[in-house]
Amino acid sequence: MTTTTPEIKETAPRADKPQRIKRGNVIGNTGLYIATGVAAFLFLVPFYLIVRNALSTDAEITGEKWKFFPTDIQWGNISELFTDNTVPYATSLWNSTVVGVAHTVGVLLVCSLAGYGLARIPYKHANKIFYLVLVTLMVPAAVTFVPSFVLVSSLGWVSSFRGLIIPGLFSGFTCFLFRQYFLGFPKELEEAARVDGLGYWGAYWRVVVPNSLNFFAAIATITFIQGWNAFLWPLVIGQDQEAWTVQVALSSYMTNQTVNFHLIFMATAISILPLVLVFLFLQRWLVQGVAQTGIKG
Repeated sequence: MTTTTPEIKETAPRADKPQRIKRGNVIGNTGLYIATGVAAFLFLVPFYLIVRNALSTDAEITGEKWKFFPTDIQWGNISELFTDNTVPYATSLWNSTVVGVAHTVGVLLVCSLAGYGLARIPYKHANKIFYLVLVTLMVPAAVTFVPSFVLVSSLGWVSSFRGLIIPGLFSGFTCFLFRQYFLGFPKELEEAARVDGLGYWGAYWRVVVPNSLNFFAAIATITFIQGWNAFLWPLVIGQDQEAWTVQVALSSYMTNQTVNFHLIFMATAISILPLVLVFLFLQRWLVQGVAQTGIKG
């Protein structure tokens, strides 16, 4: 008796499916590149307009015939900007630098310590204090503006760095971000530091901060940009020209009588350079820090 084995037919794999997948990936990547290119173009157009108008005359800026770039580049607009006696632009740049750096360092120190204390130090009223911090986020800034000015004025801090910096050293939202981030920080590292004899301050300064530089860099970038672009509070506090910041100086080029278009655009171009440099230098840490904001727990 002979047994017959059934023939096994080998089926060749279908080649059209991988081709469809590959074709779909190409189409998806092409669409992504097109969308990214359009978005980049839209974001770069304002920068082009600022640079173009900063190196033009008022007649070319307001003229009917548009030119992609000025025929005669006005490099003298730079010297005119810094030699204008009516607006101390160089002083305003220095003031904004001092305010931005001091504001950033102060917010990082105060809010990180507050967030670390709420996240790690055992205290029966810690949650209540945290909820009070959250309540401050619901209070409109316009409500606290006048009382803050009255307090600063009574202390004699008008037209001074103290009046420009100290009232903004605490941010409820930044404190909230630090608290949420520290809740997700590995406790094992802090426990090892306590075994070595470090307290809460030692663990914070020697362990937590060095291992959280990405998050600190992200918060520092956002805080510096916010402090640099602040306008209303510096406008009210900086009543003397020597206390003007960049944003206040920019507003002074536009009055009811005259509008110096070329000086406005040149001052704007120079004022955004520090922000661009800060972003380019810290963008890697900024992206990683935002990804580690710790909105959990």
